[in-house]
Amino acid sequence: MKRRRTALAVSLTALLAAAVTAVPAAPAGAEETEQVKNGTFDNGTESWWSSSNVTAGVSDGRLCADAPGGTANRWDAAVGQNDVTLVAGESYRFSFSATGTPADHVVRAIVGLSVSPYDTYHEVSPQLSVSGNTYSYTFTSPVDTTQGQVGFQLGGTPDAWRFCVDDVSLLGGVAPEPHVPDTGPRVRVNQVGYLPSGPKNATLVTDATSRLPWQLKDDGGRTVAQGWSVPRGVDASSGQNVHSIDFGRHQRPGEGYTLVADGETSRPFDIGTAAYERLRTDSAKYYYTQRSGIAISDELRPGYARPAGHVGVAPNQGDTEVPCRPGECDYTLDVSGGWYDAGDHGKYVVNGGISTWELLSTYERSLHARTGEPSKLGDGTLAIPESGNKVPDILDEVRWELDFLLKMQVPDGQPLAGMAHHKIHDEAWTGLPLLPDDDPQKRELHPPTTAATLNLAATAAQAARLYRPYDREFAAKALAAAREAFAAALAHPDVLADESDGIGGGAYPDGQVEDEFYWAAAELYLTTGERGFRDRVLGSPVHTADIFGPLGFDWARTAAAARLDLATVPSGLPGRDKVRRSVVQGADRYLATLKAHPYGMPYAPEGNVYDWGSSHQVLNNAVVLATAYDITGGSKYRDGAVQSMDYILGRNALNMSYVTGYGEVNAHNQHSRWYAHQLDPSLPEPPDGTLSGGPNSNIQDPYAQSKLQGCVAQFCFIDDIQSWSTNEHTINWNAALARMASFVADQS
Repeated sequence: MKRRRTALAVSLTALLAAAVTAVPAAPAGAEETEQVKNGTFDNGTESWWSSSNVTAGVSDGRLCADAPGGTANRWDAAVGQNDVTLVAGESYRFSFSATGTPADHVVRAIVGLSVSPYDTYHEVSPQLSVSGNTYSYTFTSPVDTTQGQVGFQLGGTPDAWRFCVDDVSLLGGVAPEPHVPDTGPRVRVNQVGYLPSGPKNATLVTDATSRLPWQLKDDGGRTVAQGWSVPRGVDASSGQNVHSIDFGRHQRPGEGYTLVADGETSRPFDIGTAAYERLRTDSAKYYYTQRSGIAISDELRPGYARPAGHVGVAPNQGDTEVPCRPGECDYTLDVSGGWYDAGDHGKYVVNGGISTWELLSTYERSLHARTGEPSKLGDGTLAIPESGNKVPDILDEVRWELDFLLKMQVPDGQPLAGMAHHKIHDEAWTGLPLLPDDDPQKRELHPPTTAATLNLAATAAQAARLYRPYDREFAAKALAAAREAFAAALAHPDVLADESDGIGGGAYPDGQVEDEFYWAAAELYLTTGERGFRDRVLGSPVHTADIFGPLGFDWARTAAAARLDLATVPSGLPGRDKVRRSVVQGADRYLATLKAHPYGMPYAPEGNVYDWGSSHQVLNNAVVLATAYDITGGSKYRDGAVQSMDYILGRNALNMSYVTGYGEVNAHNQHSRWYAHQLDPSLPEPPDGTLSGGPNSNIQDPYAQSKLQGCVAQFCFIDDIQSWSTNEHTINWNAALARMASFVADQS
């Protein structure tokens, strides 16, 4: 199922349509045999255009363009060529030579669509002179079109500069360049750390079919443990012949350990607990810099300061008075605040719902679990503006999103009153990079849906019980909204999201909402204890269904949210023991998957087809293992949950951590419009503790398609800002990381 669409759509042509000026052309000459006409500028500037604020002409056989300073966006100044033909499935080599004066400027070079929806099929942003003067890239076109465009975007700089380009070529029929990732040493470990009293496993990639000796060495190179590997054969998720290594008997804390086997030395790692305490807070701190409607403080997050986004300060149109799409309602709503969902500027109730639930459940677990430590998530732990108000920081952070979710409810007196709008985002896709306060697009509310309404009901009900000790008025408001939303959903049980509603933001379609009804009823029951909600829980077909499948739970599969809370939050639910046993049975299945997997993770989807956001699905399956430990106290569940983190933090086929700032080699170019250092050196990388979506066998984005055709499961990933289907960050993925990081830290 396609989860969402965050295309690298570029509104270059739309924004420049009224400002494009044809560059005076020299006499026409013979047309080139490739897709770009006059790419050597032998015929002057024929076939090329420039935006009206750019002065362009041929100088010394090159097209030189003088771009003004003070523009906000890359596309505010540009040169390009339209009417380029592209053929779906054909590979192209996009090449050019270019210089910039002054040196070190970044140009954004694109191949895309010159008409709505202005999708981009390939883009690069070389820093001129620093990265050389000649550039060549291959990609595969996902579409057939005669309305393609080659463009060079020059805006978004404070100072004026001169861009010169020559030998522009878009040659079809070339062989795609294979992407060969640098996977480093063949000994794959958790590059962050192992708990002293926890499991310690590694994977060795080798041609050997017989066991091999291994040595564990401390930071001084001394051997402190040794043993023999266990051959595991060919791992279907990577295509590699692998061995397993278990060095769990060594429990001495320390830094800079390495594992040596088959002539290879692993990347370094620690044995200790400190890294997980940091990850507990870093993964939750991620949400502050995702906030909409508030300026981000450099004092609180050095290097991440930015003005408030979407508050109506030009060119931004703001979220304080947002209309519906034309013809869909006659009111506006103040839907300011909340978290930006991912690398785009959209805000979505369905994904906000599961994210809110998982973070609130992280805190709720600390109140009830045998190893829970509420103080670790308490006031002052996250360094946010609300720190010091005697409310746990994690509740303060989630409150920022909850207030937004409540604002998305349809007002009284309107059609569908009490339901929740599915989402709010830009009228059309924007390009990268783009700070939230620079977004010029019109913002629109999208129609209410049953799924969104039930997400609101579930999370508001959960919030009512958790915020009651700190803010009784807010708790009462949340519970009233939850009741109203649930009643509205019962009255409109099949208002579903439009699967084609993916322009300007992700569609988030969900064709089956019985699981959301179950979840909302469960949260309302746990908060109120009322018989009506209890009966809806017990009467739901989901209540006795087998819900712990290979993919795990997610925004479109929410039954586990209900089941896990029914199993762990104290209540008088009849048959609660059966609910708890069902969680343990699901955990047994995930534990069997983990033990059978040579990389030691509780994730093995059918056919090894890794889904969008596979990294967080690994973690959510680990959440079930962790919950089984909380229920039973069984160490095998604890160890399985802890071991699941190894894959996320480096013990995988690519030998990299999927968490920014954690591990010697880690994903740090996640698809984002403001954590966009890869495209604009003045912008930051994602903050430490940001989870990448991870391998995705379906590689929906053009960049991944150009690099990863034929990839095998774990290799369907590339750490590039353009790969939104393998390397985005999202609020729900980080919620899974925050929950598991907190669990592992508690095991110290």
